[in-house]
Amino acid sequence: MTKKYLVTGGAGFIGSNYVDRLLTRGEDVTVYDNLSRGGAPRNLAWLRATHGADAFQLVQGDVRDASLLTATARGADILVHLASQVAVTTSVLHPREDFEINAIGTFNVLEAARLSGKNPIVLYASTNKVYGEMEDTPLIEKETRWEYAALPNGVPEMQPLDFHSPYGCSKGTGDQYVRDYHRIYGLPTVVFRQGCIYGPRQFGIEDQGWVAWFVIAAVMGKPITIFGDGKQVRDMLHVYDLLDGYDAAVERINSVAGQVYNMGGGYANTLSIWKEFGAMLEEFVGHPIPVTWKDWRPGDQRVNMNDTGKALRELGWQPKISVREGIRMLHKWVVENKHLFQ
Repeated sequence: MTKKYLVTGGAGFIGSNYVDRLLTRGEDVTVYDNLSRGGAPRNLAWLRATHGADAFQLVQGDVRDASLLTATARGADILVHLASQVAVTTSVLHPREDFEINAIGTFNVLEAARLSGKNPIVLYASTNKVYGEMEDTPLIEKETRWEYAALPNGVPEMQPLDFHSPYGCSKGTGDQYVRDYHRIYGLPTVVFRQGCIYGPRQFGIEDQGWVAWFVIAAVMGKPITIFGDGKQVRDMLHVYDLLDGYDAAVERINSVAGQVYNMGGGYANTLSIWKEFGAMLEEFVGHPIPVTWKDWRPGDQRVNMNDTGKALRELGWQPKISVREGIRMLHKWVVENKHLFQ
């Protein structure tokens, strides 16, 4: 049975990949996006070329526009809230705008869902940044990476929240509101605390989407700057695997409503951002890659690795695409689409 999806940020990286998946299987999709990101028009053009100009409805709107969002949400079965301000550095420079987009924007999505009268499923893309820098968590420094001393599987969902940076605060506010709208209003909501998501259609820049940015810069011969010591570790999750998690939550909503799930690649898919990732990237491009080194950026975590055991137990979900295969796929996509990065 066809479901009606409303995807905020549907022209973005994760959003366009999910819209593509939904349209491929015949769902009714409305994309709600203010088209402020540079890649949005290119992603829309790709969706229309792939599925047809009339395959989905586009509402060009901002999540800060509560009335337009509420009107658009009427009739939706599932709201997938991906629209956000995405860069920690931008949040530090413009904290009010960051709060209005991420915190108030998420509140507007929840109110739109509550007022729709359909009790729709709400999926929220949160972030591992809600755990903060975890300064009190012991680390081990190795030759090419940092690691947790006593969290071999990564950070579990019961880790105390410690918002660090305006971005962490604004996304964390949304995270907690989404949880509470299930408890108070009975909305079937699910929060995904996402790690380092990467894949095709990601028009990364230095401040956000670093995996894609490094690949794009290496292929196009653009300068790369490494902040910190290059040993900071991230668990990498391919966007296709993330979307499997979204689908699993929708399929099991009767048992998982109100829950929070870490979404990451786990230890097997961790890389340090340059000491290890850089070596892999140099192998793919076939030559050494020059970089500039600068001091640490505020709020940067030396290690972030999510424990995804809860998602495996309750959603039946785990990553399928290895980090090496995923980066190979991303590199191939960038090489084949150089015209998009001129």
